[in-house]
Amino acid sequence: MAVRLTPVRRPPEAADRVPPRRAAGRRRVLAHWPQYLAISPFYLLFAVFGLFPVLFSLFLAFQRWDGLGPMQYVGLDQFRFLLEDSTFWLSMRNTFVIWFLSTIPMLFLALVIAAMLNSSVRFTGFYRVAYFIPNVTSLVAMAIFFGSVFSTNFGLVNAFLRGLGLGTVPWLTDPLGMKIAVAAVITWQWTGYNAIIYLAGMQTIPTELYEAARIDGAGPVQIFFRITVPMLRPIILFTVIVSTVTGMQTFTEPQVLFGTNTTLNPNTGGPAQGALTMVLYFYHQAFDNRNFGYGAAIAWLVFVVIMLFVAINWRIVRRRER
Repeated sequence: MAVRLTPVRRPPEAADRVPPRRAAGRRRVLAHWPQYLAISPFYLLFAVFGLFPVLFSLFLAFQRWDGLGPMQYVGLDQFRFLLEDSTFWLSMRNTFVIWFLSTIPMLFLALVIAAMLNSSVRFTGFYRVAYFIPNVTSLVAMAIFFGSVFSTNFGLVNAFLRGLGLGTVPWLTDPLGMKIAVAAVITWQWTGYNAIIYLAGMQTIPTELYEAARIDGAGPVQIFFRITVPMLRPIILFTVIVSTVTGMQTFTEPQVLFGTNTTLNPNTGGPAQGALTMVLYFYHQAFDNRNFGYGAAIAWLVFVVIMLFVAINWRIVRRRER
């Protein structure tokens, strides 16, 4: 009787073995290569103009470099000097004061404007566009305009104060007046933007809640603080975080109002450096003094300060929400 022998299959070599999950993932990638190719320009541009400058600035923070000569490695010396730099701490205090003077009035006015637009008012679309126009207007043009408004001798604000029988205020030379002027520009620019965001959130609140509150005898003020504000807490948290990030990076307003070129203005940030912000000080060190390594160290410390401040705001708002 003939015996049929079945061939014995040899196990594949270790190099030929491909895990099923990895092979399936590779097939999915190859199957969607046109989509990946279509979105690749964004990531290439981001890597060249976004990721590389960030990583290079981190490398530059440990170097001493004037932009032309060879780099000199200094380690953490620039960060140690930065922590002892009184001018940087002055710029941080100025930034916090400007942020406080601008953010609280800005968000409050935005809430009030959004509540007014959310009511049955005629020409609502016109008002939405009108309130949003300052956000798309040139910031340099607005800063120049507000520089004229807050002028000591011929400004509209001092003319109004003189009309009330009050004395004039040197808005562009007094440290506190300078901060108020910068905060006014920021408030003017971002109030309409936040109002549109709040309005979008208010329109998602069920009208049944307002109707039930009116039936129970609640007035407009009670409805606003007992229904509208609690329902908008996630959106308010978003606007607070965005306002914190943008407020900590205040640069254009004091730059246009008071200048940064030390050859023309030895006190960067205005008289007595009353409007010197952290980003403005970074710009001054990097591009006026050509101390790019120290400027990079300032930029990274500003990043750390912004992250800490955002985390604090997040914890405070979330705790109140609970």
